[in-house]
Amino acid sequence: MSLKVFLLYWAALACHVSLVFASVDDYDLDLAHFAISAQENATCTVEPRSAKEVAGVLNILGSRKTPFGIKGGGHNLNRGFSSTSGVLISMTRLNSLKYDEKTSTVEVGTGMIWDDVYAQLQDKNVSVIGARATGVGVAGFIIAGGGYSYKTNQYGLAADNVLAIEIVLPSGVIKNISSKQDKDLFFAVRGGGNNFGIVTKMTLRVHPQTAVWGGTIIYPNTVFTTVSSALLDYTAKNVDPKTGLQCTFASLQGQGIIMVNLFYDAPSPPPELFRSFLNITSISSDVKTRSYLSMIQSANTDLTAGVRGIYNTISHTEVTAPLLAAMQNETNYYSARLQSSGLLLNGYVVEPFLPEAYKKGDTDTAYPPNRAENIHPMNIYYAWVNAGSDSSLFEVSRNTAASLQQFAANQGILASAKYPNYSIFNTDLKDMYGRNLKRLQEVKRRVDPKDIMGLTGGFKL
Repeated sequence: MSLKVFLLYWAALACHVSLVFASVDDYDLDLAHFAISAQENATCTVEPRSAKEVAGVLNILGSRKTPFGIKGGGHNLNRGFSSTSGVLISMTRLNSLKYDEKTSTVEVGTGMIWDDVYAQLQDKNVSVIGARATGVGVAGFIIAGGGYSYKTNQYGLAADNVLAIEIVLPSGVIKNISSKQDKDLFFAVRGGGNNFGIVTKMTLRVHPQTAVWGGTIIYPNTVFTTVSSALLDYTAKNVDPKTGLQCTFASLQGQGIIMVNLFYDAPSPPPELFRSFLNITSISSDVKTRSYLSMIQSANTDLTAGVRGIYNTISHTEVTAPLLAAMQNETNYYSARLQSSGLLLNGYVVEPFLPEAYKKGDTDTAYPPNRAENIHPMNIYYAWVNAGSDSSLFEVSRNTAASLQQFAANQGILASAKYPNYSIFNTDLKDMYGRNLKRLQEVKRRVDPKDIMGLTGGFKL
């Protein structure tokens, strides 16, 4: 046990806080991230089991100005955002779930991942608005950006469906907040990052859930024009809020592919809705009627788990043929030039949403700052295996995003806000939060005057 760990342990005892110091096995699990490049070796990890224990830990760390990290699912690809070389607070033991059928709500511990939330609600024929990828943590998904779902067209972002939050303030005070209890802090926490304290519990609105229809179709690069036409037709004509779609132009180990995730929130879609995609010759397809949990876990989002990686993003207001061609060109250009860097995959994801998606639920949230704008977030993802390539691949990620941003601006389709959950570590706060930034900073000054949360990672206000 290091001196720092020893001092922390005895400070915990003095404050009558019960802590679990991780064993060797638990330590490795606590550190683990989706991208190994985002992982750091912490001095130690602690696993609090209640808001009271979180408060005790935060008081100790704050009083000693000890750097710390807060980790839920570990899906943030920015190094230092949910990792640290200091003390890592692993939220894994805050994993309770309490469903209330009468109020159509569920109380969820922030150490849970969305897979487990979906699984526990499945036999009750209800679900929540959460992540589309497997293994994503509940808290970071909502706190760090707001959260897009397959069901966002129907019900809004995940943050729009949060009814109440239990948060440990930087002072150590445990507080319950909602739209009626400290509405400014409630606004800030939903999408404004971990600048305001540590969230330990959320009350979420639940919605009816039947079997769904969907899955992933993988096409060869040779049908790019046909897939693009199908995508453009879909975005131009679709008004059905039960739909969800992601289209990825990618290169996997130098082989160009197109991946389309189709979703319909019912056992089968209207026959014509996705017919143009289904009629294109594909490499593989697992589209079928299935449970919502199966839909989440069937996607290829964990294909590159455990390697190095980074996200970046732009946002656009329309899906156009020139933009799709530009995305494909960026994919091919960098794939051809980066094989010696250990590039495993690069992908550019189109995620179209209906304008009505931004008008559902409680819309007073940190992100997006302008809900009158129809934002389509683009996920730019690079995965590689060589640790020595980190800096150069980060630079590639910035360059390709800048190129597409300029292209979208020239086309008159650039949206005003970048999605924080996809944003690279040096993204300007104004580019994500726009006119909401001033309000966020005011809340930060009020609840954290000593900047205790400045000891942890993330986008800092």
